[in-house]
Amino acid sequence: MQFTKMHGIGNDFIMVDCLGDDGRALAQQARTQAVALCDRKFGIGGDGVILVMAGETVAYQMRMLNPDGSEAEMCGNGIRCFAKFLYDRGHGKDQAELPVETGAGLLHVAVQAGPDGKAATVRVDMGEPVLIPSLVPTTLGEGDAPVISQPIEAAGRTLHVTTVSMGNPHAVIFVDNVKDYPLEQVGPFVESHPAFPKRTNTEFIEVISESETKFRVWERGAAETLACGTGACASVVAGVLNGKTGRRVLVHLPGGDLDIEWSEADNHVYMTGPASDVFEGEWLG
Repeated sequence: MQFTKMHGIGNDFIMVDCLGDDGRALAQQARTQAVALCDRKFGIGGDGVILVMAGETVAYQMRMLNPDGSEAEMCGNGIRCFAKFLYDRGHGKDQAELPVETGAGLLHVAVQAGPDGKAATVRVDMGEPVLIPSLVPTTLGEGDAPVISQPIEAAGRTLHVTTVSMGNPHAVIFVDNVKDYPLEQVGPFVESHPAFPKRTNTEFIEVISESETKFRVWERGAAETLACGTGACASVVAGVLNGKTGRRVLVHLPGGDLDIEWSEADNHVYMTGPASDVFEGEWLG
């Protein structure tokens, strides 16, 4: 199985091209071997496996497999890598925006090429954030009202969470010092908290100013990672809902920066950031 290793600000992925005649077989192989592929000691190593597939209603479809073998609805850093993978191989270069099917619905990506003619940055229309608790999903809150800074008990602490879905569930927690926060102790308990029936990604956010934040994340099915694009989007939505940030924020993640905007014009969240190649290879497992 041929693969390409890529990363979006340190969030790294094993890209498998399933567009050819053997695409269905490759996709099945990748699904059954996702855990082995992502193993950083005995495999290739990665925060997930991304399948580049033919779409059902548009040309292209992205499927994302977590390191534990489960499937994620979406991945913000992953879809930027997906867009670069296609663009650099001549797919969609004649389109200002490329529609992509994901487990979270149809999203649109716009590529900005660098001097070498290859994709340098990608702007993704992440769609509208989902705030209705039952759709996040979470059992917190009442009715359709957003869950904003609601206390839960986890890891022997009282945590105040704001819940957002960006196609996948997020619990956002604001902290005073994100660098020293015991994320590895708290994150697993929030991920598997009974208030989140499909588990959740958990973001820990330190506000620097209304236009700048620091960010760490405990990802569902992947533990702590260097970046999470959907989580960065959710954190800005939560920042606005809690009156802590404006609608456009430079989010400093451990792996790099993302420019996130929650537009008042159409209620969509827009994410802009880089994507990079690492290496190509052949999996012999």
